[in-house]
Amino acid sequence: MTKSAERPRVALLVTCLVDMFRPSVGFATVKLLEDAGCEVHVPPSQTCCGQPAWNSGDRASAQAIASQVIAAFESYDYLVAPSGSCAGTIVKDYPDMFEDGHPMRERAVALAAKSHEIVSFLTDVRGVTEVQAKLTGSFTYHDSCSGLRGLGIKAQPRALLGTVDGLELREMHEPEVCCGFGGTFCVKYPEVSGVMVDDKTRNAAATGADLLLAGDLGCLMNMAGKASRAGRPIKARHVVEVLAGMTNTPAIGEEKS
Repeated sequence: MTKSAERPRVALLVTCLVDMFRPSVGFATVKLLEDAGCEVHVPPSQTCCGQPAWNSGDRASAQAIASQVIAAFESYDYLVAPSGSCAGTIVKDYPDMFEDGHPMRERAVALAAKSHEIVSFLTDVRGVTEVQAKLTGSFTYHDSCSGLRGLGIKAQPRALLGTVDGLELREMHEPEVCCGFGGTFCVKYPEVSGVMVDDKTRNAAATGADLLLAGDLGCLMNMAGKASRAGRPIKARHVVEVLAGMTNTPAIGEEKS
């Protein structure tokens, strides 16, 4: 793995979904960061990033949660998350949560400036150009809304996945279109969300790829559930599991209860 020489102190924001549903994503993220020469820390006082409250218009709760996250992470060189959604909340939304003159405003801006989604951190900050993983098969990639539109993540995962020995990319039709999850969107508009995820998983399965990869667990759980219910033979995994060579766990949605 190609990387720069310094050894930064990187704090991992595990994210709620990874913590509760897919810890293997967290472990894979730690491995990738350590392989990239980082000193990894997992602040025990971390909480949700506050995105659900912010998106629901609950500014007071969002501010309270963000303040706790800032206090937990601001002493490290970087904050890294295996989620474009959570990273995007910190990078794009934290500065807007606090008006000018608020005591947390400058601290929010400072944390936002050193927060990153994991794959873009590896490529854009650490200069990683390849991984040593091996996996025989094919994949298609879903560009999640927050990562793509909020953080400009598109080429980075494909570049690193292209160095996985034995893995072939099969692009789906409209990879940039939303899967229909959207956090509270799928709860408020379930009929619309259902049509969107049906289209997305149909396009993914039509490629004939073995794997459906993405960088946000919410999207992946949504797509994996629909693919399973519709009988579409494609397995969903988080991109870091493949990049770290940690694919011995069941695919998303196939975990043992």
